Amino acid sequence: MFTIEARKMGFRVHTFSPDIDTPTGQVADIETTAVYEDLDAVREFARSVEVVTFEFENVPSATVNAAAEFADVHPSGEILHTTQNRLREKTFLSKNGFPVTPFRHIKLIDDLYRAANDLGMPAVLKTAGFGYDGKGQAKIKESSDIESAFEAMNGKESILEAFIDFEKEVSVVCARGSNGNFSHYGVIENEHANHILDVSFAPAIVSEMVFKDAIDIAKSIADTFQYVGTMCVEFFLTKDEKLLVNEIAPRPHNSGHLTFGPCVASQFEQQVRAVCGLPLGSTEFYRPAAMANLPGDIWNDGEPNWAAALTESNVKLHLYGKAEPKPGRKMGHLTATAPSAEAASQYVRNSRELLKKML
Repeated sequence: MFTIEARKMGFRVHTFSPDIDTPTGQVADIETTAVYEDLDAVREFARSVEVVTFEFENVPSATVNAAAEFADVHPSGEILHTTQNRLREKTFLSKNGFPVTPFRHIKLIDDLYRAANDLGMPAVLKTAGFGYDGKGQAKIKESSDIESAFEAMNGKESILEAFIDFEKEVSVVCARGSNGNFSHYGVIENEHANHILDVSFAPAIVSEMVFKDAIDIAKSIADTFQYVGTMCVEFFLTKDEKLLVNEIAPRPHNSGHLTFGPCVASQFEQQVRAVCGLPLGSTEFYRPAAMANLPGDIWNDGEPNWAAALTESNVKLHLYGKAEPKPGRKMGHLTATAPSAEAASQYVRNSRELLKKML
C-alpha cells in the first residue's frame, strides 16, 4: 500500500527484504532479497535510493546504521531501537511522563515473584523484544502460574505488566514532518480476536475529553522522538476514561488501513510525504469508515467466496499478495464507508461472513 501510493506520486521504489516475491516487491520497481545481517547488501541497496523507510520496526540496529551511511533514514534508528523492545519503550514513555500500565523488568524467576507481589494478579508477562500479535506473552492468574509463565519466556528478558480491566482499545494514527508539522486521523476504535486486530472503525465512540487527550499524547510522543513519518500510538481506555499507552508502532499501522481509500490522503501517502520532505496531506475522511482483517483461517475450507463478499457495493477488498494462507496471518482486509462508523463496521463484518459461503 505504501508502494502503490509512492508510485501514484511518481516515485520509484526499491524494496529490501529477506523474502522473495513480497507484497511490496510485487509492485516495486526493484526487489532486493537478502538477510538483514548482510550489511554489504544493505549498503549496496542504500546507495541506490535517496530515502529509506520501514514496513515494520524489528530491523537490527546494525542494518539501520549501515543504510544510514548512504541515505536518509526515517524514522531514525534510535526510534526503532526504542520501539522494538517493550522494556526500552515502556521506560521511554515512563521517563517522559506518558501514562503507561505499571510494569516491572524481569530477568530472574525471583524478579517475577517480587513483581507479581508488587503489581498483583492477574498480570501479563511479555518478552521484552520482538513480540507482536500476542506472541511472547503469558497471563499469570495466580501464584501457581508463575513458574510456567517464566519457562514460556525461554530465558528471554521480559516485563511483567499489571492487568488492566479496560473499557476498549483505541489508537491514534498520525504523521509528523521534518519541519514539525503534525497531522492525525482522529481516534480509531479497535477490536481484537486472539490478540490480533480484528475490526477497526472511525470515528471511535469516545468522549471529547478522551479524543483530545489521545491526540495530545500522540503529538507529544512524536515531538519527543522528533519523529518523521507515519506513527501509531495504541491505547487502553479504562472504565473511568483514563488513557494508558499500550504500544507505539513507528510505521503505518494495521488500524490505519481504513484510511486507504476512505481518506483524502491515506496513512501510506502521509508516510511518503513525510519521509520525502513534502507537505502533509489532508486526513479528512469522506465518510465514517471501518476495516475488517482477513486472516488466513478464512481459507480453511478453500478459496473464499470473493463475489459474495462484494455484494455490498460500498465494500472494498484489499489482498496483499501473500502466497500462503496461515492461521492468524493477515492476508488482506475489507473496508467500507457509511453514514456512521457502526454501520460501516457492520458492512465489513457481514461481508467477511459472506466470504465463508461455498462458491
